[in-house]
Amino acid sequence: MLKGLDPLLSPELLLTLRAMGHGDEIAIVDGNYPGVEHARRLIRLDGHHLVPVLNAVLSVLPIDDFVAEAIFRSTVKAERDKLDPVHEEMIDCCARHEPHRPVVPLVGQDFYGRVKTAHALIQTGEPRLYANIILRKGVIYPKEPGTPSAAGVDPFVY
Repeated sequence: MLKGLDPLLSPELLLTLRAMGHGDEIAIVDGNYPGVEHARRLIRLDGHHLVPVLNAVLSVLPIDDFVAEAIFRSTVKAERDKLDPVHEEMIDCCARHEPHRPVVPLVGQDFYGRVKTAHALIQTGEPRLYANIILRKGVIYPKEPGTPSAAGVDPFVY
């Protein structure tokens, strides 16, 4: 356990999020998703629902603001604009962390293809269908010169 971090952020997940670079993507998927087949790197969070995991990840992961679209959700079959309750919850969660970023629907194979190229995949135990989302990592901008870090120490001054 660490101060200020959601306990859903396991050591393996924190390592993966920290290792990702700008533009890398991570998928968070439901319990029915073919994670073993689609993942380049698979992180299991069985027993946890998707929205709390999404909330934990968004609490530490910057979202890419260099592109117009950086958050993607799966759709109900080919119904691009249909929103199941889980989609509404995912959109609400994203809006709390990234209020100006749209959550873009991707239909079927477009979503699957993007997951297959993602840096990593988090497989949750979410029982609801089509509860899948992809996040594209952004950057942490440097502070203005002379501004102390949150700890009051500049980590680049020795």
